[in-house]
Amino acid sequence: MKKILASLGALCFSVISFAQQYTFETVTDLESTPVISQGITGTCWSFSTSSFLESEIMRITGKQIDISEMYNVRNTYPEKAWNYVMRQGNARFSQGGLSHDVINSIRKYGIVPQSVYTGLEEGQEKHNHIEMVSVLEGMLNVYVENPAKTLSSNWKKAVEGVLDVYLGKRIKEFTYEGKSYTPESFLEMTKIQPEDYVSVTSFTHKPFYSDFILNIPDNFSNGSYYNLPLDEFIAVIDHALENGYTLALDCDVSEPTFSQKDGVAVIPENETDTRTILKDIKQEKSISPEYRQQEFENYHTTDDHLMHIVGKVKDQEGHVYYKVKNSWGTDKIRVGESGGYINMSVPYMRLKAISVMLHKDGLSKAVRKN
Repeated sequence: MKKILASLGALCFSVISFAQQYTFETVTDLESTPVISQGITGTCWSFSTSSFLESEIMRITGKQIDISEMYNVRNTYPEKAWNYVMRQGNARFSQGGLSHDVINSIRKYGIVPQSVYTGLEEGQEKHNHIEMVSVLEGMLNVYVENPAKTLSSNWKKAVEGVLDVYLGKRIKEFTYEGKSYTPESFLEMTKIQPEDYVSVTSFTHKPFYSDFILNIPDNFSNGSYYNLPLDEFIAVIDHALENGYTLALDCDVSEPTFSQKDGVAVIPENETDTRTILKDIKQEKSISPEYRQQEFENYHTTDDHLMHIVGKVKDQEGHVYYKVKNSWGTDKIRVGESGGYINMSVPYMRLKAISVMLHKDGLSKAVRKN
């Protein structure tokens, strides 16, 4: 019996010794603002892209400015409503959106700081848009049904009224650090030029080195993406980070191996490693363009969530991961010890990244030429 116990003990020690828990070392860590929470909303697109623009402002001007995410949301809902009503309900009306919707918002309405537009009702501490969206959707469906047989333009005023009640009226003028601004002049002060930002993707169903409208549910505004081969798509991310440019990321987070609590997102080679790979380093799957396309077309890869790529790390075996800032807050009950950041492996990025947005100067000369 003692020999058996000794053998079992040796076996357990061997297994424990073989398993390597993640230890990460920083490779690149670019400036970004603190992690915050999007609350009970589907507005990750504004939180991630606003975070991205905050890093851009720091890169360009050296100033740290907390941008109002909800100002972008407030300005985008009327556009969504117009799309839904004019398509007579044959479109999607939801809380979702994409990075270019924020760019469209600031191009048209400028930027305001969080201190002057919180999007919160008096006494409210966190965002919750469930009721507001239900009210808007109910109204819009009435307008689509058009019971009066002639659609009045008053429906647009009604939408604006609901948004004013739940989020607040648009800001026309405000004071920031002792100076008076309009949203447009504040945008000018930040040095952000909306036309400088490009969206890049990689799918084989469209020609490479050309633009196309990506058919995903949240692309209500028909945003255009530049299409690259998969290796070059990843190279765009690497080149940007290596040269001081962060990126806004649209990706799938529905995989069981995407874990905010564990702070990792990985793609195991073997499905039997699905649980253990969140704690210990395991072999990951090699992701080909064909497999990426297959997983996109069979709905295994979907447009779930937007975040902000702010750097790179590597584990003790030398595997590289992208440091991704999330918008689920820092509450340890929800995000564990990750602090609101996720280390996303290269295979995960190759398979699950729908697209990235970055400043055009963050592209290599070869890509810019193409």
